[in-house]
Amino acid sequence: MRPSKPLSAAVRRWVEQRIGPLVSVRDASHDRDCSRVWELEGADGVHRYVKVSPGERFFTRETRAYRHVVPALGYRRAPHLLDSRAQDLVLLLTAVPGVPAKELALAAGDWRTLHRQAGALCARLHEAGKLDRADRVEAEASLEAAADGAQKYLARAGDRLTEGEQQLIRDHAAQLRRVGPVPVGYIHGDNQPRNWLWSEAGLALVDFERTRPAARVQDLVILAATQWVDHPDREKAFLQAYGRPLTDAERHALRCLTALDAVNCLAWGPDNNDQTVTARGRRTLDRLMRESRP
Repeated sequence: MRPSKPLSAAVRRWVEQRIGPLVSVRDASHDRDCSRVWELEGADGVHRYVKVSPGERFFTRETRAYRHVVPALGYRRAPHLLDSRAQDLVLLLTAVPGVPAKELALAAGDWRTLHRQAGALCARLHEAGKLDRADRVEAEASLEAAADGAQKYLARAGDRLTEGEQQLIRDHAAQLRRVGPVPVGYIHGDNQPRNWLWSEAGLALVDFERTRPAARVQDLVILAATQWVDHPDREKAFLQAYGRPLTDAERHALRCLTALDAVNCLAWGPDNNDQTVTARGRRTLDRLMRESRP
């Protein structure tokens, strides 16, 4: 078990200036060095969260998302931003009910229900307002940007990939540049069960530090690589609630993006001692190699 991360005195003072004295503070970070989140209980008995972003870019994305994108999800379907402090990269958030779905032992039908609600929420998020000109340019360039990152991840992964695996990644990066137009919008950016909170009230989404304008299909990559590959019924439930099937171009892009996700996982996972991410990358790459053989 990792050691608990302490809330800094400066951040605590800032929080207490806004909500009053704290009764308790609980480390609620993910099991990653860069994750810094605490659950707070105030003297009023209300629970809130404070988060210190891992960098300025994440802070900017997340504060913007809470102000302009997240409200489209609806009441109690996501936290609300109470305040933020740019110099400390800190956000003060309301709490929403629920337990991370990754921690739940659910029956098959309950998983379908979960994915159905996730599909409906993702549809709201992806359609949250009209993209302005700068956002549309960024979104329409997102697949090209993803393809551009392939060589960087290959270099970092090094000899963790065979020559054949490296060529498969390059081939999928090249294909991604040619898939043609796909629907764009605002994406969550880390759309997976660890960021889905499940309660009797239904599903809520959390953690919007990667929310940005992009090809909408990019929000489905982790689900395709982890949840749907063995459970097509979950994919069907998600897309039914999402409101439309994926286009042929999106299907092609999704396959290419899962290949790039695999090399990213195999570059990042071992360097950060994350066995779950490493295993995801290796499993996806092994599957794609099998499927590519004549």
